[in-house]
Amino acid sequence: MKKKHTILLSVSSLAILTGCNTKTVENPNIIFILADDMGYGDVSALNKDSKIKTPYIDKMAENGVVFTNAHSSSSVSTPTRYGILTGRYNWRSTLKNGVLYGYDKALIRPDRVTTASMLGEQGYETVCIGKWHLGWTWNNIEQGPDSVDFSKPITHGPTAIGFGYFYGIAASLDMPPYVYVENEMPTALPDRITSGKGMQMWREGPTASDFEHRKTLSHLIDKAVAYINNRTKNKPFYLYLPLPAPHTPILPDEQFQGKSGLNPYGDFVMEVDYMVGRIVEALKHNGIEDNTFLVFTADNGCSPAARIEELQEKGHYPSYIYLGHKADLYEGGHRIPCIVQWPARIKPHAVDQTVCLTDFMATFAAVTGYDLKDNEAEDSYNILPLLMNTSARETIREATVHHSINGEFSLRRGDWKLLFSPSSGGWSFPRPGRDTAIIRTLPEIQLYNLKTDPEEAYNVYKENPGVVGEFRDIMIRYIRDGRSTPGIPQKNEGDPEWGEKLIEDWMKTVI
Repeated sequence: MKKKHTILLSVSSLAILTGCNTKTVENPNIIFILADDMGYGDVSALNKDSKIKTPYIDKMAENGVVFTNAHSSSSVSTPTRYGILTGRYNWRSTLKNGVLYGYDKALIRPDRVTTASMLGEQGYETVCIGKWHLGWTWNNIEQGPDSVDFSKPITHGPTAIGFGYFYGIAASLDMPPYVYVENEMPTALPDRITSGKGMQMWREGPTASDFEHRKTLSHLIDKAVAYINNRTKNKPFYLYLPLPAPHTPILPDEQFQGKSGLNPYGDFVMEVDYMVGRIVEALKHNGIEDNTFLVFTADNGCSPAARIEELQEKGHYPSYIYLGHKADLYEGGHRIPCIVQWPARIKPHAVDQTVCLTDFMATFAAVTGYDLKDNEAEDSYNILPLLMNTSARETIREATVHHSINGEFSLRRGDWKLLFSPSSGGWSFPRPGRDTAIIRTLPEIQLYNLKTDPEEAYNVYKENPGVVGEFRDIMIRYIRDGRSTPGIPQKNEGDPEWGEKLIEDWMKTVI
């Protein structure tokens, strides 16, 4: 049984839609740029009151499609990356909450189809440059981090799940070890122990002789530009480019320090913007900008490490008009900038329909004519119609699940959003595990109408029991079926009773 939700549009179909000669149509290059911990309101094209100027990302918005209601599948890093590369909600994996660290083993099963393996099958050169954060196996890790042999290759990394080339770091830039890996081999041995404090915080750990935290962002972009310049000609490529910034350590390079007039976070965002400009310039230089499907987005909202209150005092709020920040169920945790340009095929316009970063796998499948199977991309919807048609009205997603750092859920459908929690689910007030006394006085669930109440200020669950009941039933179905798209039910990974336990808890919720 094929996935009924997938609208397959091969390059020939695209040619018909766009009036092109099918003989001249080629699969586009695909570049997916993923910023790390960057708020919706940090992009000046999305926030008229932004004190941070992002001219290069703004230019993408001017030339492409701006999604004003785009969401990461989680409000923290590892889970979102899992969703992007598998088209599957992260909580279906063995990781039910939290993130991985630099020494953790691989989260993506080797038999799971990824965007990389799928596009490789479609004839693409597949490349990942940047922050991985999905786990791999260091040599001799079984004996503990202190016993890792950095002179030996890693296993179960990016090249094991479809990437033909990898260059980057294991996890976030504040998580040891601080070692570049090319394909399976570390590029240099650690020769010192380093750490940082404050906004420049990174955890103490072994650091390779060729590694400098402040230069990591520019170094990775150098590698990406070099790849674009020296790629295999006459062959489409997929470049997954997960940046390590503006996540901690917040280390803007010298030329960006003080540039925002806010604080180092604002400066770092401006450096990220400049690096996006470098990628676009490389495409132009090589004459391939027109037929490159270029995505800029972020893995979750801004982190409190950016000193959000300090930014607010100077007139800048990274979450725009939305409540919360990284780690939360609230909009500021998972509503993210998402801009797509593909000059040869799509015209500039804005889309306010809810989309999720998991959707890009089905979309890339549609673009390249790949027929997804039932056990692939179970939570990915093809959003190509929203990109191709400036007046598209068809609702693509039935509903969208949001997930917080502590493993709690919310569900969005249309204007309504239900939080299966009395708290933020993350790091903003009320914080689970910290604001316990206050949380005990709050309703067990939260229901908001985001059209009339985008700030999530008025919990209206009592006035709308029908909505609450419908949302509960949808969430139960999504868990039991192992998917949110039409198709044959699949199994979730990990504890087989996990989903049923959640359902039982929700059944007790006041309706």
